[in-house]
Amino acid sequence: MTSGFAVEMQDVLKQFITPEGGILSAVNHVTLQIKDGEFFSLLGPSGCGKTTSLRMIGGFELPTDGKILIHGKDMSQVPAFQRPVNTVFQQYALFPHMTVEQNISFGLEMKGVVRSERSKRVSEALEMVRLPGMEMRRAKQLSGGQQQRIALARALVNKPEVLLLDEPLGALDLKLRKEMQLELKTLQREVGITFIYVTHDQEEALTMSDRIAVMSKGVALQVGKPEEIYERPANKFVADFIGETNFLDGVVKGQNGSLVEIELTGTGTVRVESSRKFTNGQQVSVAVRPEKLRLNADIQEANHLKGNVENVIYIGTDTHYGVRFPGGQKARVREQNITQAHKEIAIVGDEVTVSFTRTSPRILTE
Repeated sequence: MTSGFAVEMQDVLKQFITPEGGILSAVNHVTLQIKDGEFFSLLGPSGCGKTTSLRMIGGFELPTDGKILIHGKDMSQVPAFQRPVNTVFQQYALFPHMTVEQNISFGLEMKGVVRSERSKRVSEALEMVRLPGMEMRRAKQLSGGQQQRIALARALVNKPEVLLLDEPLGALDLKLRKEMQLELKTLQREVGITFIYVTHDQEEALTMSDRIAVMSKGVALQVGKPEEIYERPANKFVADFIGETNFLDGVVKGQNGSLVEIELTGTGTVRVESSRKFTNGQQVSVAVRPEKLRLNADIQEANHLKGNVENVIYIGTDTHYGVRFPGGQKARVREQNITQAHKEIAIVGDEVTVSFTRTSPRILTE
């Protein structure tokens, strides 16, 4: 009887001995449940534990403590070659002396699959990654994007229960990387197997994932759908790591039901809706995204803060305005350029009003 999850990490701890003789907890008691057929991303900066977690799921590292289950079976001490998973790495490691067909069928040959079946499955895998007819080419005759797809085909041809992807788009240029993000998500939906994807690129994770685990210092700080992670970050690290966020520090002056009154340090008083309970005098940060702020706009029942424009940055689709408030706190406002004849709302030095609704920010305490 299986658990209904493709992969489970149950209170997993992974420790390493440092060169100085200390102990480093690369993964610190992480518990995750990854659903069958889900595109799940492990997201965080270098050293956060995401790749170590992936390597433990794949069997390349064994946990110091805790359990790793694949479709309900304990795989914690099972070697990598006996696990129903395959891995695609950033460096595709295609054999340069082999053809595409030989590269893709290598694993099948090692398993003793007969030649006719190998050829059939190679053709099917190439169709999946939209590179039919490429069987006789060699790695050096392929573009970066094509090599990445061949590496995917080589992993998928073995029909794994779970596919692990360790920053597989990192070596591609920006334009191709964005194209391949959509290709990967489409491919995952078509083949229907669980993808576990490691990345430090928050836009990449938001674009492709069904759910995301944001990691820092070996801990999974928040797990949720992309919109949950972006709109309702659990703490300042998540809010800051996912996209761009303004943090305005202040003190709670009072709370009436869900409406919290906060005095921002040297900036003004704002009212923010929150389902949480706060105490008077509590130190908090009002986290609000730049695109949720408006410059010199007449918004009913909104918060209005006076400040001066420090810089104006035109980036094509948007114009970013850096605003400094009297007490020294700063905010970045993102205004979309929706007309062909773009005109700046304000210039450097102008006094402006920054407005935002009561439901736009999050009140964070850590």
